[in-house]
Amino acid sequence: MRLTPALLALIAAPALGGESKQPQDIEGLPIGTISIERQNVFNPSNEAEDNWFYRLTNRLHIKTRENVIAKQLLFSEGEPYRQQRVDETQRQVRRNRYLYDASISTTAQSDGTVDIDVRTRDVWSLMPDLSYTRSGGETKTLYGIDEVNLFGLGQRLILSRSDSVARESKTIEFSDSQLGQSWVSLAMRVANNSDGHSRRLSVEKPFQALDARWSAGGFAFDDDRRSTLYILGTEAAEYRHRRDNFSLSGGWSAGLSDGWVTRWTTGLVYDDNQFSTVENPTLPAAVPENKKFVYPFIGVDIIENRFAKSANTDQIARPEDFFVGKRITASLGWADDAFGSDRDSLIYTFSGNSSFGSMDNKALLLTALIRGRYERGGIANAKAILNARYYIRQSKKRTFYVSLDTTVGENLDLDNPVEIGGASGLRGYPNRYQAGESRALLTIEQRYFTDWYPFRLFRIGGAIFFDVGRTFGDHPLGGRNLGWLKDVGFGLRFAPTRFGTRKTLHVDLAFPLDADETIDDIQVIVKAKRSF
Repeated sequence: MRLTPALLALIAAPALGGESKQPQDIEGLPIGTISIERQNVFNPSNEAEDNWFYRLTNRLHIKTRENVIAKQLLFSEGEPYRQQRVDETQRQVRRNRYLYDASISTTAQSDGTVDIDVRTRDVWSLMPDLSYTRSGGETKTLYGIDEVNLFGLGQRLILSRSDSVARESKTIEFSDSQLGQSWVSLAMRVANNSDGHSRRLSVEKPFQALDARWSAGGFAFDDDRRSTLYILGTEAAEYRHRRDNFSLSGGWSAGLSDGWVTRWTTGLVYDDNQFSTVENPTLPAAVPENKKFVYPFIGVDIIENRFAKSANTDQIARPEDFFVGKRITASLGWADDAFGSDRDSLIYTFSGNSSFGSMDNKALLLTALIRGRYERGGIANAKAILNARYYIRQSKKRTFYVSLDTTVGENLDLDNPVEIGGASGLRGYPNRYQAGESRALLTIEQRYFTDWYPFRLFRIGGAIFFDVGRTFGDHPLGGRNLGWLKDVGFGLRFAPTRFGTRKTLHVDLAFPLDADETIDDIQVIVKAKRSF
């Protein structure tokens, strides 16, 4: 008699019920029952969350529908169990903004099958979109509504109005990452601005999993706005920018093999950028050169299947998934006047990711990007970018963090300067305080994660930081270069746990160490960011 994996599991299983086994013990066994448990925003069985307000919140909240979770699963009943698919599903489901967390557990049954339990926890999905952001001496206000789980269907709807130094904007957005039961995503955005408009439509069937075999999609983007160039953080010149951009693409892959994936993509891009002076100008004009590119392209993406789970790293008391493998991506396109371009141009993009160490101890994450054009016998609008992030896990409540960002530019377009200031990490200085062709920025941060959990709505953390950076090369408008600029500071972090946002509110006080008389001695920064 042949001892199949299913029969071996039957012999080893207890007479009644099931038992948890190690992943290697159940690999390849048939999947039995898949159950989905959807937890509400608050857990009434927890005494700390058993009061009238939390219970009312649960009653008013529409829980994520079971089929919304089910259609994201990369496995189904009856097929062989694959740990890789379970791990990838867990990461994908956990990325949803309308969920705080997602976990998957397995139980080997006496009949030689494996039952899978999927557990999710919702967050309150309808939010008044109210924010006040002050960074680098600039203030931006926004108000509206943001529903990230419309009727429990996983769809997002945003109605908002924002006011900033640059413009006033009224915006409506809608997106659905999986139309019906498909893997096709839809995203639409329409904004009417005081200085123009912006419209975007995207329809795509992505590579929904590492083992997916094809992708297809396209987008259309129409934008018209007033844009500004700065000297020492102050508006110094302006121009009008009208852009029509659309793309169609398709991709194919042989799937996941020996821990690696290779994907090929090809498509067509139309990108028309027209610049002009502003009607009724308030600043001197600085008008970039018009650019129109129509080109086919081909790209390749090579990915290593390596991920790590962490906590108290970039988020507070929340599961975090980090890509720690190697990845190489390249894309080449050829724009030709025969296609409708205003010049012949080779358009290229190369990027890479790598990591060293462990997220449980010390880890270095590296990202590199090179992009630009080759035209008229030379390189144009080229940037080489390197980002290095170094984490030292000192304890469950403390993480030491160092970040290095460098950008080297060559022959940049006027509308694509390299800038540094409050919004780009040099927190003690105004936004866009310095501009040039290249830049370097070093950030050192001691992060603290507390158990403080006010009203069970926010996790609280704190940080002490030091930033040093500068730009290199000529300012596009001839502004003076001030060399190295430094600041120190400290702040609090507020991470919501019950709302449909992944952003962390930063409240920082930064003290510039190389300030002149035009800069306040204390910069107050209130801003929501995607990480700690």
